[in-house]
Amino acid sequence: MDFDRLTVRRGTHSAKWSAAGKALGLTGEDALPMWVADMDFDTSPHILDAVTRLRDTAILGYFDGLDAVAGTIADWMRTRHGWAMDPDHALFVGGLGNGIATCLQAFTEPGDGIIIFTPVYLEFAKKVKNARREVHESPLILDSDGQFQIDFDALEAGMTGREKVMLLSSPHNPAGRLWTLEEQRRLAEFCARHDLVLMSDEVHQDLVFPGSEHLPMMVAAPEHADRIVMLTSASKTFNIAGTRVGTVTVPDPRLRETLRRTVAMLDIQPNIFGAFLTQAAYGPGGAEWVDSLTPYLAGNAALFREEIARIPGLRATPMQGTYLAWVDFTPLGMNFEEIRRRLVEDARIGGSPGPDFGTGGDCAMRFNIGTQRSRVAEAAARIQEAFSDVQ
Repeated sequence: MDFDRLTVRRGTHSAKWSAAGKALGLTGEDALPMWVADMDFDTSPHILDAVTRLRDTAILGYFDGLDAVAGTIADWMRTRHGWAMDPDHALFVGGLGNGIATCLQAFTEPGDGIIIFTPVYLEFAKKVKNARREVHESPLILDSDGQFQIDFDALEAGMTGREKVMLLSSPHNPAGRLWTLEEQRRLAEFCARHDLVLMSDEVHQDLVFPGSEHLPMMVAAPEHADRIVMLTSASKTFNIAGTRVGTVTVPDPRLRETLRRTVAMLDIQPNIFGAFLTQAAYGPGGAEWVDSLTPYLAGNAALFREEIARIPGLRATPMQGTYLAWVDFTPLGMNFEEIRRRLVEDARIGGSPGPDFGTGGDCAMRFNIGTQRSRVAEAAARIQEAFSDVQ
């Protein structure tokens, strides 16, 4: 794959490129949108081949191949992650946002507390609030290297007794933090001690940089399988988020039946395109795509971090995976509105506003570096220029 080849997404109904004006106030041909979490690369040939095969069937009726799709996903999880996923434990949903909302509906009641580790993917809190559940923030802390760490003491001290679910982003969005074996085991043990369901959103699990390793929660703490719910999807890895398909794997029979009833009540069924392309993504050609993509993303992350560090007082959080970089502008002593103005009006860049990610994001911005390296370099240069008066 030629990841350096510039793609043109304006005029293609791309949410990232077309909605930046309305959402961020970012308009003009020179605008660089770096907010919505999809990539700007050409689609993998093995995915395009699958699109052609599906088109050639000429009939797009109801789909009856989910068992085969689940089997292909299980093969991938076993081969790539050492997770002996049972395909019979998988339920399909309309993307992981839909999966999270459906799980909250199934496993909790209005007013129940949902633990999230902030700053975190902004849709977590939105889904909790929309379900009339209570957001329980457990803020992450930064170590001397600028890396996010879980504050286990504060987590324990903050329990109120109303919490029913812990919702974990793994790898963490933003900043691509990979949780260690010890951290995940401590979280699973915490959930067992407090009788919580542990929902692990692992949508970025394959986007791990060379030299790092992602451990699925089911591999890290298999003895707690009776309370672990795994949320996975091919959407981020293979850049097919528009197909809206995700998988929720629930080993515990009681929890699985509870979720199955909710899925049936809401009549959630994956569309034929999403199901077909998910199976193709994890099939022949998938490993080659991932093994080519992740070193490129690692190179983008290294370049972005190096260039941001040229601005006095700033540094991007170290990334171990994903394509979502996090920069905390707090050391510059500016309020968020001034930071946003400089980025949008001066640099002509649209990132995801840090305050949307909860506590810890007040003066931060998330930048999507899943794009051509020339665009990452251009973005970094523009940010440097926008803050060139900083001493």
